[in-house]
This record gives sequence, structure tokens and C-alpha cells, in this order.
Amino acid sequence: MAEEITPDQQHEERRSGPVLQLIASGLQFWIRQQCQSVDSLDIQLHGSALGLLRGRLEGVSLVARRAVFNQLELELVELRSEAIQVQVGGLLRGQPLKLEHPFRVEGFVALSGPGLSRSLSTAHWRGLGDQLADGLLGLTPLQSVAIERDRLRLQAQSMSCETVPEAVDGRLELVQVDSGQRVALPGDPNIRIENASLEGGLLNLQGNARVSP
Repeated sequence: MAEEITPDQQHEERRSGPVLQLIASGLQFWIRQQCQSVDSLDIQLHGSALGLLRGRLEGVSLVARRAVFNQLELELVELRSEAIQVQVGGLLRGQPLKLEHPFRVEGFVALSGPGLSRSLSTAHWRGLGDQLADGLLGLTPLQSVAIERDRLRLQAQSMSCETVPEAVDGRLELVQVDSGQRVALPGDPNIRIENASLEGGLLNLQGNARVSP
């Protein structure tokens, strides 16, 4: 038997429509502010009408394509958050979205070879690129990165090596195919990598992170 919707519930649903649009627009704006660029961004909000009116979302799902975050080029991002508390009153007064508390997200990001190569040549990431080249090749600077035949190839001067990614204790490591030598990328305490693989010309990373507004 279908559950009957009361007049009060219908009223709450009607009221939540504009609030839902405000929260979605506010989140879109907030996410785009965190990135240098985003080609496309789709957001889905999860929660009840009453919860939305009180500023509580049970979660947010997003899909972003060709985003640049912190000068790192991301081909694809798919994330789902835990419950989020937002200040609806400010939105209704035309103020920017404010997230009240830290929250966790889990999901997937994919990086292309050309995107990685460009990112590691920026001032922000050049030191990391040189660290990888020095650890795996004994040479600097890193000149290029490419993904070929499900291998991540690093080039420095006249030398190159093929590596595969591994997730170890929440961090990303690159392992040289021929020698087994490995280099761990510096970890962020707020980010945990659970799985790393190369497929279809992309470096795919799965994990979770803590987001602090």
C-alpha cells in the first residue's frame, strides 16, 4: 500500500524547491571557486525536503570533467559526500554559500598523461616531478610523463623508465617495472588513496578525503 502524503508534507515539498535550487547553485559556485577551471560540472543533492529546509543534506554527488584544481589537471572527477550542513538563511538573503563543518568525500579521479605532464611542469608541482625523476632515474629535471600500454613513462634528459602505480598505506607509490625500485609521493593527511591503476590511457585513483571549508 502506497504511503499517503499529508498536506504538511506537500507544503514542505513545495517550499523546498527554491531552497534546493539555491543550495545547488551555491554549491556549484563554491566548487568552481576552488578550481582554476572546470569544463562541465553536474551536482545531485540527496536529502529530505524538511532536511533541506533546515540546511542539512544527506549527501552530494558530483561529476566534473576536465577540471584544474591547485594547478593539477583532472580529466574526470566523481565524488560522493557524507552529510553536509549549510547555512540556508544566508542563501535566502543572497549571501554566498557557507559550509559549517568539515565533511568527508569518497570517489574517483582520473588523470591523463598529457595533463600530468603539463601539471608537473608548473611551478606548483615541478618539485614533485623532479623528486620522482631523481628517485627513479637519478636525473633531473623531469621532462615529460606519458601513459603508454598501461605503463606510466617518465623521461628525464636522455633516460626514461616505465612505472606502475600502487596504493600503499593510503599513499600513492610509483614502482619501476624493470628494477622494482619505488618512490612514494608525499602524502596529505586529509587524503587517503585506496586504489591506483592505469587503464585506457588514464591514471585512475580511488580514495577518500576530508574537506575543511
